[in-house]
Amino acid sequence: MTGTRRTTKRRGRAASLEVDAWTDAIGRLLERFPRFWIRVGNWETRLLAERLDRTSVSRPIYIAGLARSGSTILLELLASHPDTASHRYRDFPLVPALMAWNWFVDRAGRTEQLAVERAHRDRIKVTPESPEALEEIVWMAFFSKLHDPSVNAVLDEAARHPCFEAFYRDHICKLLLLRDASRYLAKGNYNVTRLRYLRKLFPDARFIVPIRDPTWHIASLMKQHRLFSDAEGKDRRVVSHMRRSGHFEFGLNRVPVNVDGSRTAGEIVRLWKSGRDVAGWAAYWASVYGYVAAVLDDPAMAGSILVVRYEDLCSDPAATLSTILDHCELDDRGLAQAARATVSFPAYYEPSFTQAERNEIRSRTAAVAGRFGYG
Repeated sequence: MTGTRRTTKRRGRAASLEVDAWTDAIGRLLERFPRFWIRVGNWETRLLAERLDRTSVSRPIYIAGLARSGSTILLELLASHPDTASHRYRDFPLVPALMAWNWFVDRAGRTEQLAVERAHRDRIKVTPESPEALEEIVWMAFFSKLHDPSVNAVLDEAARHPCFEAFYRDHICKLLLLRDASRYLAKGNYNVTRLRYLRKLFPDARFIVPIRDPTWHIASLMKQHRLFSDAEGKDRRVVSHMRRSGHFEFGLNRVPVNVDGSRTAGEIVRLWKSGRDVAGWAAYWASVYGYVAAVLDDPAMAGSILVVRYEDLCSDPAATLSTILDHCELDDRGLAQAARATVSFPAYYEPSFTQAERNEIRSRTAAVAGRFGYG
């Protein structure tokens, strides 16, 4: 997870879920004074005005869907394309002041770090230069209710926030300058609720929505929830860190995103609190991907969205990635072959649901799952 301490003493050791004191202290400043860091970001914009005026946001690429659907694999593959620029672990925590923070990091001195398995313990190895999902920090600085399950979190074409929109566009342009690239690439799970708004901001945006068979997907989500909850129970700094970085998918800060303004999110919270985790996750899966299905029914949106099934990616990585590259209007650059060599089905866990739990998943997800080819 972003900003967690990563052990480098032994090759292959998994990343720690501990948060070092330095990251915790800077993260506390970010959380306490978000408007100050927005002002620093605006100061950067004025300082770089001439260069930013020559930089445009063209065909940004957004990976958005529930966590544990293959989004990180897709981010890593697409981030290796020389035309794309994404946030990196090194950009945390002062993401709103992107240029100033990177200037400091470059001069603070960095010790060599081996690539190690990230805190999720899912075979993905990372370094400070690895791509990471950090957009949510910017969104939270301007929209205060995004992670309140009692409030509809959907932002559509009717949404309007001139201050955010100006800052966000400038932020993307800074990232393109910083990484010397022409296409913005973002992984953000919660952007699945902002597809229409983002397309209004960037009419040529391309969206990739990863999805996974609900039984396997829920098993993976529950595994991560146990892992992060255990770590957060031992160190409260991890809880604060997850909140500051905009990660509410699992752990002690877990809350569902409200995608329809109805009582569904409240029901999910009640199921989780009552110990019915499987039912809660199934309802959440159906809620999020039911919303995606509704967006796809709009012809104006459907052409900009590509749904990628995790099973297709793992069974035929090269062909699936070629389809993604075509959708994003990116040339191959050897990425299809890289996908073939690196992507495979997970072999480190199996769903262990009872028959009653499997029936619960099926009953709550079947209608939506069928829309995406899951029988």
